[in-house]
Amino acid sequence: MSNSELPKTVDPYRLAEHNTVMEGEIPIHKLRRFSESILGASEQERCQVRLSFYMDDMRRRIVSGELKTSVVLECQRCMTPMDAEITSSFTLGLVTSDEQARQLPRELEPFLTDDFSADLWMLVEDELLLVLPPFPLHDRSECPAREQLEAFEAGESEPEPEDQQRENPFSVLANLKKKH
Repeated sequence: MSNSELPKTVDPYRLAEHNTVMEGEIPIHKLRRFSESILGASEQERCQVRLSFYMDDMRRRIVSGELKTSVVLECQRCMTPMDAEITSSFTLGLVTSDEQARQLPRELEPFLTDDFSADLWMLVEDELLLVLPPFPLHDRSECPAREQLEAFEAGESEPEPEDQQRENPFSVLANLKKKH
């Protein structure tokens, strides 16, 4: 992919009419909502972006894309930082109204734009947020909490000794019934 910065806004309809492919990068720290949703990313970290604008057989304007970046997330098992690679592939139909969005086939998600302008950075940020794992976890073998987790699971699976009788929780009620 290209090392140049992806433009923030473009005319997507014109790009679709010319079957344009754009490649570039977006600095992660400039995607505010995404940056707030992750534990961290280096100042130099960039999202690699490839977007293809085209028209399908029904003359609908389409943008399909691929995204890739590396970030730091918080493992929800051990609450420590973990490196993660975020990738996404998507295909969206370009629309200017809710009515046009309702007319898209089910396999196309709408990308609402102005007549001659679309914010590519917002598109990329939305896609990154959609593929962000809701509960990031280290691989079990790499998690610092592996020993505690295994000890906890071992404690759960131990069967109770069969010779030990459990006390009936209603035995107190039976005693009250006998008194009356």
